[in-house]
Amino acid sequence: MSTQDPQATIETAKAKRRWRISRRGFLIGVGVTGVGLALGVTFGRPALYLRMAEMSEAGAPGGGFPTEPSAWFEILEDSRIRLYISKVEMGQGVHTSIAQIAVEELGIAWADLDVAQATTNSGPADAFGTAGSTSVTGVYTPLRQAAATLREMLRSEAATILGQPGDKLTIDGRGFAVVGDAATRVDFHTIAANQSDWEIPETLPALKAFTEFQVIGQSMARVDIPAKVTGAAIYGYDMRVAGMKYGAIARPPTLEAKLTAAQPGNAQSMPGVHTVVIEDDFVGVVADSRAQARAALAAVQLTWDEGKRWQQAELEQAVTVGGNDGIVIQAVGDAAKVLAQRTTLRAEYRSPFAVQSPLEAQAALADVQVDSARVWVSTQMQGRTRDIIAEALGLETEQVEVIPTYVGGGFGRKAGFEVALEAARLSKAAGVPVHVGWDRTEELRHGYFRPATHHVLSAALDDNGRISALNHQQASGDVAFGFLPGFLALIMGADFGATRGARSTYQIPNLQTVAHRITLPVRTGWWRGLGLLANTFALESFMDELAHSAGIDPLTFRLNHLTDDQRGQRLRKVLEAVAEKSGWGTAAPAGRARGLACCIDADTAVAQVAEVSFDAASNRMRVHQITVAMDCGLTINPDGAAAQIEGNVMWGVGSTFLEEMQVKDGQIALTNFDTYPLLTMHDAPHVETVLLEAGDGQPRGVGEPPIAPVAAAIGNAFFALTGTRLRQLPFTPERIQTALTA
Repeated sequence: MSTQDPQATIETAKAKRRWRISRRGFLIGVGVTGVGLALGVTFGRPALYLRMAEMSEAGAPGGGFPTEPSAWFEILEDSRIRLYISKVEMGQGVHTSIAQIAVEELGIAWADLDVAQATTNSGPADAFGTAGSTSVTGVYTPLRQAAATLREMLRSEAATILGQPGDKLTIDGRGFAVVGDAATRVDFHTIAANQSDWEIPETLPALKAFTEFQVIGQSMARVDIPAKVTGAAIYGYDMRVAGMKYGAIARPPTLEAKLTAAQPGNAQSMPGVHTVVIEDDFVGVVADSRAQARAALAAVQLTWDEGKRWQQAELEQAVTVGGNDGIVIQAVGDAAKVLAQRTTLRAEYRSPFAVQSPLEAQAALADVQVDSARVWVSTQMQGRTRDIIAEALGLETEQVEVIPTYVGGGFGRKAGFEVALEAARLSKAAGVPVHVGWDRTEELRHGYFRPATHHVLSAALDDNGRISALNHQQASGDVAFGFLPGFLALIMGADFGATRGARSTYQIPNLQTVAHRITLPVRTGWWRGLGLLANTFALESFMDELAHSAGIDPLTFRLNHLTDDQRGQRLRKVLEAVAEKSGWGTAAPAGRARGLACCIDADTAVAQVAEVSFDAASNRMRVHQITVAMDCGLTINPDGAAAQIEGNVMWGVGSTFLEEMQVKDGQIALTNFDTYPLLTMHDAPHVETVLLEAGDGQPRGVGEPPIAPVAAAIGNAFFALTGTRLRQLPFTPERIQTALTA
């Protein structure tokens, strides 16, 4: 098993033998937009918005992939099989899991598969990118079908070469051999070279039953680790080509700043400067070194209209539930009527703006020629990036190749395309390859952010301690809409990214969820889990409040409100599993208490128990352990799934206690990790994991669901320990002290 660096991948892709496909099938269906428009015309906007929310909750499909082997595989001269993976490796181990899927269906040895990163010109086309916990689920079936088709096409040709029936042949090493006669064999490369016109079978071959899997379900060694350990792995910041220069871009000094004038000044004559670029509001410098480019940029004479100097308090006030412009995204019964007669509990919750803070800042290298462009970039969205670059440069999409490098952390931030476009524009203007790498201050100030949220929840309990009505009013800035065509906002109403996790999964006879979309001067967008952490924090904290108000154990209270369908049954199993693993219902160690929270997202059920202590002298809480039970359906790589859980928990704990972006005088008040601290190993809790499976042989998303319950579980544990409820993230010592003395 090996993995190629991006530059080698593109060079070999040029020379690889192309399959000639004589038959193809096309399936054209009606997408979500068509359904939405039909509903809107027939039933009106409220019904349309509600239906859109229901459909978006099912999760994104992760892109439609071809099943033709030629889109995925290449037979190498040594008879290994190369798999081109369009999903990028950003530390989540996805290349390993996808390789396991291919090896399982091909029937070859683990060491006989070579893994290569696909580009926009090689490998299966990927319009979705690497996001939304869909990488494995999106490729699972089409890749298996492609692998099975390749296996049987090779088998058929081997049968012809060896003069044997296909059912008498078996894969033996890197080829086929006659059953019981290993000496009568033919290797894969000989088979591939023997035929020039391959015909895709009209009927897909039967796939393995998931009960027969031998590779899927095993903890395999990560295919990307050797390159990362030896330093051979190429990240966006690492990319170099002969004759390249470095670029630096002028950034606005405030949130609303507009460039009104620009003059080169003496920048062009400074040491190492190659080109000063001034194109409307785009200003940059190309030089021999990054330091020289930045020094020259500082000498360019820029005049800005800085606009309104926003303050943090104004933004928090803006992100507040209110008015009649909310979009109903969940409606069962008549919650308003019941709550007007009897309201047991009302509570408000807030979460702050947050930054993705990947270890590797934005970086790209572009080489733009007269009729082509090649861009190496640390990206989650190579297809969208290619399209944007092509439009900006006036090229056809076929003339632009985007080559994803290894990604040093994405978390939604590498779904942006800015740095690739900046490098491409500078390269076109300068006539040389140009590398642009953001520094940490640029990364923290000039990207996009997880939006702040505000939640108002009201509920009524009946005499049996059951919720008879619940209303959730949620306010948030955009997450998805800023990256999508404007007409989708008209169709969908509520931003599905901002409302992710806001709809209750419990069985409540009268239930309403209303989303308020807030327009902000701060650019907001993708962040790990989108709105999942903030929305689950509010909902699951409120469920805990209701349980205590009813005088019922929080676990029992949740179990009492689960639906009887498959989702409810899966939530029940993870709740029961995490309770058993964590010792729920038994005494916690002295000075500690436990809190519970759960969710179902991307069709993955997760339950968590946090065990915390509190130091009254410093007003600091410590999380000692978080126990997690997760049912993500078929687990491809258990070790990888456990690692994803641990990563989500660590980030969730950091977001619970530390992460908060603020605005001061119209500017993002961040410069580096001294002003935006992250969780350290000293404060990292121990994580225990329990992996369950739905039993239907289908994988579900893993990359984001485990982050959802973290903050709520911690807050609920603090209440169990102190009797004080924390309703605003992050739980800083100052906020804890205020809550304790309120």
